[in-house]
Amino acid sequence: MKDSKIYIAGHAGMVGSAVLDGFSKNGYSNIITKTSSDLDLRNQSAVYDFINYHEPDIIILAAARVGGILANNEYPYQFLFDNLAIQSNVIDAAHKNNVEQLIFLGSSCIYPKHASQPIREDYLLTGSLEPTNRWYAIAKIAGIKLCEALRRQYGRNYVSLMPTNLYGPRDNFDLETSHVVPAMIRKFHEAKVNGHQPVTLWGSGSPMREFLHVKDLADAVLFAVEENLESGLYNIGTGKDLRIKELATLIRDIVGHRGEVVWDKTKPDGTPRKLLDVSKIHSAGWHHIIELREGLEETYQWFLQNKSNLKEVKLQEQ
Repeated sequence: MKDSKIYIAGHAGMVGSAVLDGFSKNGYSNIITKTSSDLDLRNQSAVYDFINYHEPDIIILAAARVGGILANNEYPYQFLFDNLAIQSNVIDAAHKNNVEQLIFLGSSCIYPKHASQPIREDYLLTGSLEPTNRWYAIAKIAGIKLCEALRRQYGRNYVSLMPTNLYGPRDNFDLETSHVVPAMIRKFHEAKVNGHQPVTLWGSGSPMREFLHVKDLADAVLFAVEENLESGLYNIGTGKDLRIKELATLIRDIVGHRGEVVWDKTKPDGTPRKLLDVSKIHSAGWHHIIELREGLEETYQWFLQNKSNLKEVKLQEQ
């Protein structure tokens, strides 16, 4: 198993780099990577030629166009088209080149906005999506169904893992395109160093969210590869959530900000609650390890060490 040739698509991102680290630390050395500037995964023929040439045994599909509420709202076409193209090209090339195993990484935003809590895998496509990220969600649902169709029609060992909200080292801290944890870390830190200025946060703070450290997701990917999971779709999370206001209080305490916190209720809250039912992956034998405060403290330390060269994730119309 550890001599398998593995292609990690999206290895430079937060998720892909954590997956790369996880496999490397566990004795996997035959790993293929390619940057987006060298291989555009939206280019069908280029992707097919790449997979055909390298002949990987396993593909981890972590590449995606990602972003928070603002980015999803501003650039719906890019979030829908780019993700559809990336997924379709990689999954189809894997199938046509007889790649034995593929792990497709999605997001908990695939589930209905008002799904019963906690959210089970079989709630998929049972209700309407959250409008602020439906473009990304529709693309991810299509990727799940591609893998499901190949499992059903051709017996492919292609598995979809749906993580809850992720955070950790190498996250995107660009305030226009980031998710809630890195955005709060940056806002509280910058307000702290500027004399503990007030910090304005989106929405009411009442929605509840579950958070998973990216290293735990990487561990789940490794688990999925080594255990050859029986089903095609698994939720990956902690099974625990908290209110956004509680998250803000926790991050504010870790950062050491002592100024006022203002909630801008003119901004959208998004889905009221999004807690995953993780009993299926627990039954298979995987559990998370990193608890939230520990993970946030590590992430803040990473931010402090790298704040001078943080990546910018700017979206432009194409």
